[in-house]
Amino acid sequence: MCPICIYNCPFLCGIGLSAFRGREALYPQPEYFGRSTAGALKDFGLDWSHFNIQARLLGAFGIEEQPDVAIFPNVNTETKVGGIPLKIPVLIGAYGSTDVARIHWNGLAIGGALSGIIVTIGENVCGMDPEARIEDGRIVFSKELKRRVEASREFWDGKYGDVAVQTNVEDQRLGVDIYAISKLEVNIIERKWGQGAKAIGGEVRVSDLQKAILLKKRGYIVIPDPEDPEVQEAFKQGVFRTFERHSRVGMPTEKGFVEDVEWLREQGAKKVSIKTGNYEPTAVAFTMKVASEAKVDYVVFDGAGGGTGMSPVPMMNEMGTPTVYLEAQVLHCAQILRKRGKYVPDIVIAGGFIEETQIFKAIALSNFGDGPYVKAVLMGRAPLTAVMKAAYFAELAAKGALPKNFQDLYGSAPEQFFIEVPELKRKFADRFEKIPWGAIGLYTYMDKLKIGLQQLMAGARKWDLRLLSRDDLIALSERASKATGIPLPEEASKTLETFLL
Repeated sequence: MCPICIYNCPFLCGIGLSAFRGREALYPQPEYFGRSTAGALKDFGLDWSHFNIQARLLGAFGIEEQPDVAIFPNVNTETKVGGIPLKIPVLIGAYGSTDVARIHWNGLAIGGALSGIIVTIGENVCGMDPEARIEDGRIVFSKELKRRVEASREFWDGKYGDVAVQTNVEDQRLGVDIYAISKLEVNIIERKWGQGAKAIGGEVRVSDLQKAILLKKRGYIVIPDPEDPEVQEAFKQGVFRTFERHSRVGMPTEKGFVEDVEWLREQGAKKVSIKTGNYEPTAVAFTMKVASEAKVDYVVFDGAGGGTGMSPVPMMNEMGTPTVYLEAQVLHCAQILRKRGKYVPDIVIAGGFIEETQIFKAIALSNFGDGPYVKAVLMGRAPLTAVMKAAYFAELAAKGALPKNFQDLYGSAPEQFFIEVPELKRKFADRFEKIPWGAIGLYTYMDKLKIGLQQLMAGARKWDLRLLSRDDLIALSERASKATGIPLPEEASKTLETFLL
């Protein structure tokens, strides 16, 4: 707080806001729900900037050692996650029942399909769908989930990437998994272990009283109670404008989860994954053990910081294991499992990824000599930002209201300022008009990540993603070295004598 607080200060600090709005101050401003994402404002002491990528002069790995061939556009950035081919090592999601995901879904889904990546539909989509039909406590139709799956498939080439459906406690009770598999022909079901609003159940804001009542009747936790007459009166008077809808946290057991995965596969799920969060080391070990026993196809571990919806700000800032530390713990478990001859699922790391440098480092860190354990990263807020920004500037262009400096630099029409438009028009011809600008923004952002990754890999003289390894990295701080085992520059330089003999 401020060192001196005065009585007549007109500005709202955190304490002042809490004095007026109480529990609302735990969250990003409700007024921006559906039009924003939220991230952690904290230096976690160790992040990907604490490592540098080794530049090489000698050799060429994964390609002919010839200057006319060993050029960066020939770098292969393709990977497989759970056997699913991806053009670049990226998944995006999970985008669930938040308004910001619903509003921008077509941009996310179509942009992801164009990019050849996995797009994950998040939790509670069916339960939040006011037009969903529920019979005997089970989903038999959801217009919103159907829309999301169909949008993901419209520009899907059938080979690279796919759409996954994530399920939490309420989703499983409603039978969302069976509906997605049997009626929508979804191939990937992802079980979510906690980590909705970081460490508690997922939540959204609801500004409609009748919808809040509907959600309570569907089994959700709604705060305050929308069926309480006094609460209804306070809502009508404008004392508060939104209800909180919370989900429950799963309580997984080893036996129960193994049986659940077997059951999912019997129902027709082709791929099964786990999404878990930044929990304590024992939870990481438990997750890896159970994932190995159940032979899930991949596991997503989500490091501390950030969110796509309305997670409590103190949780985003102060709770959970930061991404680099979390990956180090996951890799330690993977090594133990491999030494014991156990199955090791593909690993996907999430938590604040926005740049190709971070993707390179996360994958390289995971290769101890037998290929990377980490096959890809998952991104949430950054792709959503790309879609939102693209859609917004297209709207400004239609109104003739673009910022002057932007217009002077890049043009006044989307066909001018989206650099990938000519390529997409050549590829899709008449179908191009069906691609929303948000999707083009995401595709363009993903293309930047791909090219940036190709350049970094060529600089490290690695022409295939599977060749990235720990010797491609140096640690820039003692903490980074201690946490991961990556040598400091002075330690890495101890091999100099070998080259001079």
